Amino acid sequence: MKHLKLDDGDMLPILGLGTWKSEPDEVYRAVKEAIRVGYRHVDCAAIYGNEAEVGRALQESFDEGVVDRDDVWITSKLWNDSHAREDVRPALEETLSNLRLEFLDLYLVHWPIAFEKGVGFPRSGDEILSLEERPLEETWAGMQATREAGLTRHIGVSNFSVPKLKTLNAADGRGPAVSQVELHPYLQQPGMLEYCDDAGIVVTAYSPLGSGDRPERLKDEDEPVLLEDPVIGEIAERHDATPAQVLIAWAIQRGTAVIPKSVNPGRIRENFEAAELELSDEDMEEIAGLDRHRRYIAGSGFARIEGSPYTVEGLWDE
Repeated sequence: MKHLKLDDGDMLPILGLGTWKSEPDEVYRAVKEAIRVGYRHVDCAAIYGNEAEVGRALQESFDEGVVDRDDVWITSKLWNDSHAREDVRPALEETLSNLRLEFLDLYLVHWPIAFEKGVGFPRSGDEILSLEERPLEETWAGMQATREAGLTRHIGVSNFSVPKLKTLNAADGRGPAVSQVELHPYLQQPGMLEYCDDAGIVVTAYSPLGSGDRPERLKDEDEPVLLEDPVIGEIAERHDATPAQVLIAWAIQRGTAVIPKSVNPGRIRENFEAAELELSDEDMEEIAGLDRHRRYIAGSGFARIEGSPYTVEGLWDE
């Protein structure tokens, strides 16, 4: 398994198991199978509502001697209702309790969006706080404190634009260790990759397969289906591979970590095998031509709420 080196020399396994949209009973079995197959990177989040089951799978895997804790990279994320500096540590401590861990390898700010404490998904603008009311720098200070306390080895962000990454770098010379963003051939984000490379930030690609199983309320009518793209299909045929394997291999060859989600044992194994697939320069050039700047996870649900201080354009600074 390939690894990516962080700025302090620690090594992040380049391929991980995503757990968003995985039902609790399914995610338990998926994590156990993934670790058995050879995955050493699991991506979680408090808002996914399944960390207790992930934790049970991890603990059993450790107790059964399948893998040691120090050999598995576990990431989780701070939800939007805990952005006050004093709320960050309790949120992480709850995640650690659910995951049955003493520390995380990586803790991310899930979105550059703030809610009132205790709000999972807001129903009105009154439950949403602007970044003027809850500055990112305040949240980041809370994240730094958890790292200093040894509750997480590294800290980073998810769904941050380049300007927002620059804000954190200005507030903290060390900055985020990892930036997790949506990345796939329809949303290639070369500017993000260039900035992160210059700043020493490792990039993790989420929704690398186009997130076709996300809730219908998050989909647009007649949206393009990445796994059915004919170019991806032709490349897959040339390599006797699946379209999903091509998409995963593409992400890895770009030098990004990648966290495809699956609860199907066969696909979990297929996705893992994609790390060994080598795409040609011609393959990579063909895929480069597919960029549509098409977000499947645009954050529009946060912007549609009446009275919300957020817009899709402002979220991505576009």
